[in-house]
Amino acid sequence: MEGQLKKKDHSSTECKAAASSIRDALYVLNGKWKLPLIVTLVDGPLRFNDIQRALSGITPKILSKELKELELNEFVKRNVFLTTPVTVTYEATPYSQTLGPVLDELQKWGTQHRERIVASRRQHAETVTMGE
Repeated sequence: MEGQLKKKDHSSTECKAAASSIRDALYVLNGKWKLPLIVTLVDGPLRFNDIQRALSGITPKILSKELKELELNEFVKRNVFLTTPVTVTYEATPYSQTLGPVLDELQKWGTQHRERIVASRRQHAETVTMGE
């Protein structure tokens, strides 16, 4: 099966380094909003309320926190325009483009996982129904 997780022939040090790198990535991209937020901003700059509408279900407090963390990690840029009133937009940085392959693979895996779980539940329901 393509893309299988395989046991690799490597040292304990290499294994610890790999686990550490994965922890670092998960620390930066943790939570259910960061990746969808980056994907939302890839098409172009948006104002805060537009982002909140695009990500239905996110609270203003959480959105503000996520934007600040993504800005600290150089995935999002905050732009302030001295208009009256002041206009603030957020946009994905060129660095956020490095997540493209990760997001593509995560999307593929998510689709496969959902299909697997739905099929498994359907099969379980059919088995239970036949057993009655």
